[in-house]
Amino acid sequence: MAVQAQQETAVGSVRHTAPDSVRDREIGIEQEHLDRVYRRLEEKIHEAEFLMHDAAKRGQVGTPGALAERDAQVFRAGVHLNRLNNEFEDFLFGRIDLLPGKDGAKGPDGAYTAVEPAEGAVRDDNTADIAETLHIGRIGVLDSDYSPLVIDWRAPAAAPFYRSTPVDPGRVVRRRVIRSKGRRVLGVEDDLMRPELKAVLDGGELPVIGDGALMAALGQARSHTMRDIVASIQAEQDLVIRAPAASVTYVEGGPGTGKTAVALHRAAYLLYQDRRRYAGGILIVSPTPLLVAYTEGVLPSLGEEGQVAIRAIGSLVDGAEATLYDSPAVARAKGSYRMLKVLRKAARGALESGGRAAAQRAFDDPDDETGETPAPRAAPTRLRVVAFGRRLELEAADLDRVRQSALSGTAPVNLLRPRARKLLLDALWERSGAVGRHSDPQLAAELRSSFDEDVTSEDSFIAFLDAWWPELTPEAVLAAMADERRLGRWARRVLNPGEVRKVARALRRDGRSVHDIAMLDELQAILGAPLRPRKRREYDPLDQLTGLEELMPVREETQRERAERLAQERTEYAHVIVDEAQDLTPMQWRMVGRRGRHATWTVVGDPAQSSWSDPDEAAEARDEALGTRPRRRFQLTVNYRNPAEIAELAAKVLALAMPGAESPSAVRSTGVVPRFEAVTDTLGATVRAEAGRLLERVDGTVGVVVAMNRREEARRWLAGLGDRVVALGSLEAKGLEYDATVVVSPAEIADESPAGLRVLYVALTRATQQLTVVSGDRDEPDADGVPDLLRD
Repeated sequence: MAVQAQQETAVGSVRHTAPDSVRDREIGIEQEHLDRVYRRLEEKIHEAEFLMHDAAKRGQVGTPGALAERDAQVFRAGVHLNRLNNEFEDFLFGRIDLLPGKDGAKGPDGAYTAVEPAEGAVRDDNTADIAETLHIGRIGVLDSDYSPLVIDWRAPAAAPFYRSTPVDPGRVVRRRVIRSKGRRVLGVEDDLMRPELKAVLDGGELPVIGDGALMAALGQARSHTMRDIVASIQAEQDLVIRAPAASVTYVEGGPGTGKTAVALHRAAYLLYQDRRRYAGGILIVSPTPLLVAYTEGVLPSLGEEGQVAIRAIGSLVDGAEATLYDSPAVARAKGSYRMLKVLRKAARGALESGGRAAAQRAFDDPDDETGETPAPRAAPTRLRVVAFGRRLELEAADLDRVRQSALSGTAPVNLLRPRARKLLLDALWERSGAVGRHSDPQLAAELRSSFDEDVTSEDSFIAFLDAWWPELTPEAVLAAMADERRLGRWARRVLNPGEVRKVARALRRDGRSVHDIAMLDELQAILGAPLRPRKRREYDPLDQLTGLEELMPVREETQRERAERLAQERTEYAHVIVDEAQDLTPMQWRMVGRRGRHATWTVVGDPAQSSWSDPDEAAEARDEALGTRPRRRFQLTVNYRNPAEIAELAAKVLALAMPGAESPSAVRSTGVVPRFEAVTDTLGATVRAEAGRLLERVDGTVGVVVAMNRREEARRWLAGLGDRVVALGSLEAKGLEYDATVVVSPAEIADESPAGLRVLYVALTRATQQLTVVSGDRDEPDADGVPDLLRD
């Protein structure tokens, strides 16, 4: 209803649109204000440079206190200077003209805090005076008298810019979006929130220019990177962005409702509201590297970087990167809860396999420099040591009993090694016959201590322990699972023989899939990792003066590099945002959950777009990861991306994929219906021709969506058409948008997995302007080229 009212207002405002001379005058007014803002920014830059220069002088004093103060001041001034030196596109993007408020209280940004107008603000003849004008921008700027020149978009005073509607205008009379680039104002677009009111500003009637902010933003051409929506956030989106962060915030919404954009803006807002609380970092998890590349420029444009890590789900494990895709059958096996049982058995079963490999390395001739692969040698099945002048032996059966006893502990496998070592010593002590030699407890303890020292100092015992109980790595266990016979033993009664064969074959490939990354993370938790030795800092003479190693920055490293390094090393976060959460498998939810054990969460998704075949199992894993935290739910209901013509076509697939589910309402109609084209020559030639036709009709990008097994083929079809067109697999299209889209063979996409219809629904909702559907023989098109799946 609010959106409809906004549209009506936007249409109504056209009647008030002034001649170009008035438009030019209004642009000139905003240009004067922007010039004043930049003059103030230049003053602040000079102040920050002075602070850095002054800090350098403080360092010459040489006392510990002066040096620590110097470093802290340089850091603060450097961060401030970096923010001020950023010349953002649309630095100043909004303005609201307000009626007098109920009270005169001011917030920390210098703006009045009243939300509702004062009594008598609107006179009986429906006239009113504008009491306050606020300009909204990417960071806050105060003049020399501490009055606001620009209000930070995240500040409470800026909320009416996003939430005000003609239905619930509050104090807002006019909302203006200012389009600028660098230091130049290019244009203005107004929404009139109180169209019935005659408002007076500076002695004249308030002018209204243009067709409204939202419609202007929707008409902009897309590029291959996401633009922020900070100038056109709508009321229901703003409620989510500014929602309190305690507990878990669920955000659901169909295609085009702005879920990803809302998630990114929420990260910036939370940092603005409580930077100390979120000093532990915010993690944003995206489904694909393509979506990471598409969105990673948004946060710097909102005035935030360094504290937020955007990671693809296949990049969450340090040192590993997903480069492959699994077939649907293999993905279902690797991603399900069943795999957890297999990994636990494999971690312990691989200990013996790993032991044999390590044994061979340990007993190979270290002086062999031929470079030839040595002949296999037997794994150690007997332990021989000398203690108290006697040779002691443990046979294979003894060693098996010790291993099983050690593995009965609950600690991770690698952390059970000390337990195994002790049990070996206990067995050797029993074999030595020294038990009970002394009745005095102290003498008995001394004798045992001497025995343990003699045994553990022998090279043969050390080499045996390294070979018999090696340190396992997650990669080593996955490599062991690539052996079909071993995997069959470990997965007995968990995976069927066909799944065992396919998973083992997939694990033998060069490279890892996104599902392998979750398995590696799970194995890291199962195996455990010894404490890593701390890296020693290079010697710094100042350390002798100050003794404040923890306060002194590494001088070879910039502050930005340090922030990036810390973000890379961080494994747990203060807040976790999961984008496209409906696609996470149970194993992936376990992986993400480890990074937010003590975090607050924002979970963003749409069940109708899920590509995972068992949503109920994934929901169970999600609830386990989120724990008992309270939940708060929001629903986004408006489709800002797709014209109504495209949304109506996609709704036909939604009705098949999830009967009874409702599509979000499209806010606009272009009159351009989706185009259907059946293959007449070859599939590649038809797709190339349609992509070329769309490139001539739109100013931005064209996405060609194919079934996953056609990705490389599709790239060859499009070779030479330029960088505005891109080919991508159906699973890669998640979260992306293009001015125009070609969807190739809906039947192929729908049939490639049990969730194929939901994946097709995603593919059909990527376009902001035009959509072409290309049908092959498998689609059974009619005379008009409409595939069977999309016919009424």
